[in-house]
Amino acid sequence: MRVAVFGPGGVGAYFGARLAEVGNDVSFVARGAHLDAIRANGLRVDSVLGDMLVRPRVASASAADIGPVDAVLLGVKTWQVADVAPQLKPLLGHETFVVPLQNGVETADLLAASLGAQHVVGGVCGGFCFIVAPGHVRHIGGVTFIKFGELDGRKSERVERLRAEFAAAKVDVALPDDIRVALWEKLMLVVPFGGVGAVARAPIGVIMKTPETRAVIEAGMREISAVALAQGIRLPADTIPRTLALLDGTTPTGTSSLQRDIAAGKRSELDAWTGAVVRLGAKLGVATPTHSLLYAALLPLERRARGELAF
Repeated sequence: MRVAVFGPGGVGAYFGARLAEVGNDVSFVARGAHLDAIRANGLRVDSVLGDMLVRPRVASASAADIGPVDAVLLGVKTWQVADVAPQLKPLLGHETFVVPLQNGVETADLLAASLGAQHVVGGVCGGFCFIVAPGHVRHIGGVTFIKFGELDGRKSERVERLRAEFAAAKVDVALPDDIRVALWEKLMLVVPFGGVGAVARAPIGVIMKTPETRAVIEAGMREISAVALAQGIRLPADTIPRTLALLDGTTPTGTSSLQRDIAAGKRSELDAWTGAVVRLGAKLGVATPTHSLLYAALLPLERRARGELAF
């Protein structure tokens, strides 16, 4: 398959590299020093599941230099999606589909409004991946997977083809019966622990083993379940205990991208994670006191990162 990774940061680089390893034609749309390093030396991915070095056919700041592909992995931050959506159009052929890799439950609909619903599927992934230097990404493990599917639930030939390529690359891949359920399950996995981790400034192993912070995470999960139900999303009855077990079993030193961005003074996905729970809860009449408190506690740092506050 011809695949373009638009925004090869942590997870975008990792999953793109895995596809390249099994012979897919993978190109990258990047920028700045990261792009320069990929052009000069290739994309290096150090992984607990095997290191990789990818020398892409095309690495460019412009999708127009790549042209139409079969699939696009969108790896930018959620707050960048609206701005970059029009830039994806040179990558689109008649059957091209975009797989958003962002955490959140609103991105696919935002992309569909810009690109046309026929070019967008739902997507969700996991794995502790991050850039350590230009052209160099590290994957330290965690629950590493990718799931995607047509928004209307069809098992189309195009998504099955991409699934088969990921499977050949020995990636944990699935086509859920309802991708929107999978999106809400991932929201429950990352948002409470991401918000608590950012406030506590501690890794997942610490906050899961501390009774007080664990209780806050569980409360956040119950709020997400209630908001999802009000939205018409029926999560499986065992979603909360299953999600807690996943967090208990993951790499104890891991942190969420939200936590890392806030700690580094960078703009984060706070609005698309914690803020989305608060916003959707208010719209649907569901109380979200846990997420409201986490959002309020982190908002000054987020606004400072955006240049809206100085302190």
